[in-house]
Amino acid sequence: MQSPLVLVVDDEDGVRDLIVDALSMVTIKTITANHGMQALNLIRENSIDLIVLDVNMPVMDGFAVLEKLRSSGNRVPVIILTARLDREDIKKAFNLGADDFVRKPFGIEELTLRINAVLKRSTTQLEEPSGLNSGTLSMDIEQHLVAIEGQEVNLSATEFRLLQLFLENPNKVLSKDQILNELWGTDKFADRNVVETYVSYLRKKLGTAISLRTVRGVGYQCVSAQ
Repeated sequence: MQSPLVLVVDDEDGVRDLIVDALSMVTIKTITANHGMQALNLIRENSIDLIVLDVNMPVMDGFAVLEKLRSSGNRVPVIILTARLDREDIKKAFNLGADDFVRKPFGIEELTLRINAVLKRSTTQLEEPSGLNSGTLSMDIEQHLVAIEGQEVNLSATEFRLLQLFLENPNKVLSKDQILNELWGTDKFADRNVVETYVSYLRKKLGTAISLRTVRGVGYQCVSAQ
């Protein structure tokens, strides 16, 4: 099996070197960029499996890079790095199509686990050539497509995997911890509030095509469409 290729984008040499060294120890190949324009050029020239993307950079910041990627239809998984604590930044990242976020300063174990988890769920989607349906909503796992009445809905890799998890467990109440374990592979470092964020974005994007019921104090239930 070919090693995944991760693009590390950060204007701090020390941060880039730290991430590259850590990923090399788990046999993940890397290339690097120190600003957004350089990153976009590398994305066009290489088959990237995942991007670790800093927000605060000269020339073009991480949000602008992510927006350009998603507006062009590029769904490569993106993990955002940010030193800012403003939750609006996190919401903006998810709105633009980020798959995860990690705050600086970060532990390299945490970042490595999150990278492996995102790579795992994006690879799993490719290895499961099947479809799922609920009412007017259809999911083609092999093609990474979700449609409502034939109209495609653009989901990030994490949103796609979360929807897949719900559709595979119709009417079953899934706890936040179960969802974190399924999507991230661990809840050791995860913020349980991130589940609420992803569920809210699914609701916004899918509207009435799917019913995601909040079971207070427990988790969420995908109510099957008749």
